[in-house]
Amino acid sequence: MDIENQKIDYKSIRKIRSGDKGFKELAVSCVAFANAQGGTLYIGIEDKSLVPLAEQTVTENEINDTVSRLHSLCFNVSLTSSGLIKHQNGGEYFKIIVAPSIKSIATTSDGKIYLRIADKCEPVRNEDIQRLSIEKGAYQWELLATRFSLADIPVENVKKFASDIRESDRVKDHVKQMSDLEIMEHYNLIDGEIVTNLGVLWLGNAKQRSRISFPITVQYIVYNHLEQKVRKIEWHDNVLNPKELLLAIESEATELSYSYEFPDGLFRKQIRHYHPKVLRELLLNAFAHKSFTISSDIMICVYPDRMEISNPGGLPLGVTKDNILHQRHRRNPYFITIMSDLKLMEGEGSGYDLIYELNGMEAKRPPVIESSFNETKVTLYSDIQNVDVLPLLDYTLSNYKLSQKGYIAFGAIAAEAKMQATKLSAYLQLSDDERLRTYVEPLLKDGIINKKGTKKGTTYYINPKLIANSKANIKTSLKTIEPYALKALILEDLKYHPQSLISEIAERLPDVERSDLQKMVYSMVGNEIKATGGKTYRKYELI
Repeated sequence: MDIENQKIDYKSIRKIRSGDKGFKELAVSCVAFANAQGGTLYIGIEDKSLVPLAEQTVTENEINDTVSRLHSLCFNVSLTSSGLIKHQNGGEYFKIIVAPSIKSIATTSDGKIYLRIADKCEPVRNEDIQRLSIEKGAYQWELLATRFSLADIPVENVKKFASDIRESDRVKDHVKQMSDLEIMEHYNLIDGEIVTNLGVLWLGNAKQRSRISFPITVQYIVYNHLEQKVRKIEWHDNVLNPKELLLAIESEATELSYSYEFPDGLFRKQIRHYHPKVLRELLLNAFAHKSFTISSDIMICVYPDRMEISNPGGLPLGVTKDNILHQRHRRNPYFITIMSDLKLMEGEGSGYDLIYELNGMEAKRPPVIESSFNETKVTLYSDIQNVDVLPLLDYTLSNYKLSQKGYIAFGAIAAEAKMQATKLSAYLQLSDDERLRTYVEPLLKDGIINKKGTKKGTTYYINPKLIANSKANIKTSLKTIEPYALKALILEDLKYHPQSLISEIAERLPDVERSDLQKMVYSMVGNEIKATGGKTYRKYELI
């Protein structure tokens, strides 16, 4: 079985045998699933082993009673049971299938609202209730029936869409064998003979798209170094479906294809200002997470040093700029399914992982994300943070097979020469040391990085042997200086500059990490150096 995630939760059989408390916990899960994308509760499965207890038995009366009790403890929640299921180990269990609450907000019987985010059921705060209502509108928008029937839709558009689906290796064989009409139904483009909003978006003509609220419209604006407009393209005519619109933007946005050129032995190496896969992910994220209930354009603004992409609608509820690498929540799930099946985008929830990976392996900064109630803006910078590490990154890519997590962590550490565990955890949006280990342990095992210190004082840095083997011309830096050498450096500095503040020492040793400098100075007080003055203006000199 799959581990717990956005749509799966495992509960012990004790939950339905422990009285009201257990059923109330199950009701919270049902409400959270209903307010998100729906989901399945496995009752009788231990979440650590993912199997029922051997010889565990469940009666039909218990299953029926569970469904009845949950119905009384949840409002606006549609749920059904799977009936009794027997595991191969002899244990019995059953499933509660919860449908998404499309037109209303689900609550517990005491009026509390929850939302499923990743593998947790989170309470919804008062200030987020309006956002949740907006999200419900977004889910409904895709499936909402329009005034158009299937007979109104151009036949060639239907045939083209069905052909594209059948040609994709991401689509299962049984879907490819469907008729054109069945494929339309499978992807929720039609409801009977009536075309949905999603159907008009993909299959309609310009006139039909212009009559739905609201189709995808885009502005592409280029600015010079004075932030004056020098070029503008608009896609407001609704002639193109989402796939055609994406390809048109990639074709006409020539400024996004500019490259840097670097010497590479006898040849020249080119690195795009913006990796094409990163560009596509950001564009598709803007498409897929646009709030179709807001009348506003997707804006692509290109400046000499950066690109900004903004789309109508804030980040989905529960997703923030500080957890976007790990939280999975889809605003327009059926639209995203089509994009994924047509191989236009990465699998669900993997887009920002790819962006971090590709930017890291080109020594570029991660995207900067800003979100308000009505807009989400992503800024991507074109500059390369440290050109000297590019040969090191290329050498590592060619000689080591790393996971995506490994590439992301390695790129971050390489760009800064060394990185404290706390800073790396923040960069990777991780909340505990255990999760950080999955990123760095393979790198340590392969000798790609080294570490020093323990716990929160742990620091990771690139293995000097790897730098030597890569023949990277990385400038010598005091960032990775050994403690004994740092101590000698401080002593030498105070020899010529007695009665110095730490800030003054730091100014004379700019390459040394401030935290390392402070830690070393404090450890030397009473031994090699002495301190005078108050806490704020404490000065140091040799003993």
